[in-house]
Amino acid sequence: MKRILLFALLLTCGKTFAQIVTKVTDPVDWVNPLMGTDSKPDLSNGNTYPCIALPWGMNFWAPQTGPNGDGWAYTYDAHKIRGFKQTHQPSPWMGDYGQFSIMPMTKHLQVNQDKRASWFSHKAEIVKPYYYSAYLADYDVTTEIAPTERAAQFRITFPKADSSFIVVDAYDRGSYVKVIPGENKIVGYSTQYAAGKMKNFKNYFVIYTDKPFTLSRTYNGDVATGDLESKAEHALAAIGFKTHTGEVVHLRVASSFISIEQADLNVKRELGTDNFNVTAQKGRAVWNKTLSRLSVAGGTVDQTRTFYSSLYRMLFFPHKMYELDASNKVTHYSAQNGEVMPGYKFGGTGFWDTFRALYPFLNLVYPSVDQEMQQGLVNDYKEGGWLPEWSSPGYADCMIGNNSASIVADAYLKGLRGYDINTLWEAVKHGANNVGPEATGRRGVEYYNTLGYVPYDVKINENAARTLEYAYDDFAIYKLGKALGKPESEIDIYKKRSLNYRNLYNKEIGLMQGRNKDGSWVKPFNPLKWGDAFTEGNAWHYSWAALHDIQGMINLEGGKKQFVTKLDSIFIIPPVFDDSYYGGVIHEIREMQIVNMGQYAHGNQPIQHMLYLYDFAGEPWKTQFHVRDAMNKLYKATPDGYCGDEDNGQTSAWYIFSAMGFYPVCPTSGQYALGAPLFKSLTVSLENGKKLLINAPNNSPDNKYVQNLTFNGKPYDFNYVNHTDLLKGGVLDFTMSAQPNKTRGTKDSSFPYSLSNEK
Repeated sequence: MKRILLFALLLTCGKTFAQIVTKVTDPVDWVNPLMGTDSKPDLSNGNTYPCIALPWGMNFWAPQTGPNGDGWAYTYDAHKIRGFKQTHQPSPWMGDYGQFSIMPMTKHLQVNQDKRASWFSHKAEIVKPYYYSAYLADYDVTTEIAPTERAAQFRITFPKADSSFIVVDAYDRGSYVKVIPGENKIVGYSTQYAAGKMKNFKNYFVIYTDKPFTLSRTYNGDVATGDLESKAEHALAAIGFKTHTGEVVHLRVASSFISIEQADLNVKRELGTDNFNVTAQKGRAVWNKTLSRLSVAGGTVDQTRTFYSSLYRMLFFPHKMYELDASNKVTHYSAQNGEVMPGYKFGGTGFWDTFRALYPFLNLVYPSVDQEMQQGLVNDYKEGGWLPEWSSPGYADCMIGNNSASIVADAYLKGLRGYDINTLWEAVKHGANNVGPEATGRRGVEYYNTLGYVPYDVKINENAARTLEYAYDDFAIYKLGKALGKPESEIDIYKKRSLNYRNLYNKEIGLMQGRNKDGSWVKPFNPLKWGDAFTEGNAWHYSWAALHDIQGMINLEGGKKQFVTKLDSIFIIPPVFDDSYYGGVIHEIREMQIVNMGQYAHGNQPIQHMLYLYDFAGEPWKTQFHVRDAMNKLYKATPDGYCGDEDNGQTSAWYIFSAMGFYPVCPTSGQYALGAPLFKSLTVSLENGKKLLINAPNNSPDNKYVQNLTFNGKPYDFNYVNHTDLLKGGVLDFTMSAQPNKTRGTKDSSFPYSLSNEK
């Protein structure tokens, strides 16, 4: 394994040494999959689990420390493993779907998840994106896993034992297992899922062993059936054999959402004749290739680890749900209609989170991946009549907004082609003007389209947040329609509605506020009250929500000076809160409170773009200061390395974009607001063969401000960069300084796009 060259650099007199990474040869070696796993329901440090998988793979594997069905399947402070689970879980709050687990043991056969659990230690655990190993102390067994997209290999090292076992748990809510001793094979399916309504949902699996077994049992719960087959509420299987000291038993495992036969095809196609080490090495190569799209140098060891650990976390969701049939045709189980259909399908993500930065990142660095995802959205709409807002993997009733509009528009506006955009155009219009099932479409649309806002007093929760998000989504539809050459008569209504955010701005208090049907403001009003008219936030968080028209918000505020003062206030107001709507402190509130950044709540999405808004008001050095402060304080490649839910790659995407030196405040504007890069050098290898170099050779902890910037050798005084310019490749040269440059980027002509400035 190649090693990375490290050199010690004395930063300044009296300060500590910091190792500076001059070259990264194998970025996967810098990933810590345990980042964010030290979490619990009342305090999220990421709410992640160690994901042993390939990028956007159909199946993930993870050690399971929590009980079956618990969203916190793996927590860093746990001491026992109950099994090794195939998972598709996008979030602990959403739950898992199609899961099953495998657990080796010795001595006495126990299928009950509590009784079979074994002590383990992180000291005897190896966690890589492409490889996992844990020592099960109670059984003297070491379990190793190497994944592919739809399959995996297990290498299980047993002690000398007359009674060694492997238990397969297909979970409750209706499952099936069958042991086939003559083929050293177990097959089955799990029907468990946590959100929405789906027909004919099954995750079929096949497991082959390379050692014949002398014991074969199936169970319904804890009770043995006396048969080799069990179709039950909670089906399990167990096989047993004698083992000698150090004997290795291999499992070859795959699954399918289509059929057992397809799962069999997946295991043969993806594992072939490869041994365990070959599968692991292939996985390592895939990760190195994928992560190497971004190459960094000149940062500290901690910064480099945090960067690649965050990038790793971004590359899972939405995950592939499509498979290749016997004729190598792309096919999928449809979570929308319950049938097997042709074409692409992805699942397991929430657009409320990921439209902000995760999808814009894909469109810049991995556009071919999102091109497949857009084809999947076409199929979602054709098969179910709606675009998902949260897929888990079907329509899930979670979060607010109609942000599929941004996902669709951003991809097309960023140049993605090769899919049925006309169907998606009809889909986004349909979603914008109708209420759909399971949080699709727009709840309260009848009020929004007539009054210009969703009222507070019509029994629609989070009404102000809905209004503000719908306004941005309307802007996305307007921009898409314009790019498609649609007539003004069709798209002007969306441009007009995108200004509906103005209807909730109360000039007397200078914040967004809920409003009643008769036009009156909701009283009493506490700007520090979380929830109620807002979603997991308060008025201070949502008053920056017009992503597409920051200049419009500046105008409402009375000018740039007043706007900057309001931005500054976020960090001045202490982290006090009103939790009366929830009846207790939700974890998002606690995460804001404990980081000591005033009312800035980076652990949740609605305010994450706010640090970049100084760019729109002529004080970009404040963006540079606050972004660097947030990166340093709130992220680290440790089990407690996030400051809230990681949320399907969005919180990681904020970090990666910010480390690059820019951020998509308004994804569908085609621009990125500038911050300041974190590394001395960062290279983006674009899919079109071009390279984007981001250089800041004198970058340091003290030199956090941009003194000067050139783009391809020419002075660059703008507070933004255009997506189209980045795609051409080139060099951004930052000269960094310990003191802010208060003359650069202060002209109105330097500010990023706002709808109010559109001519």
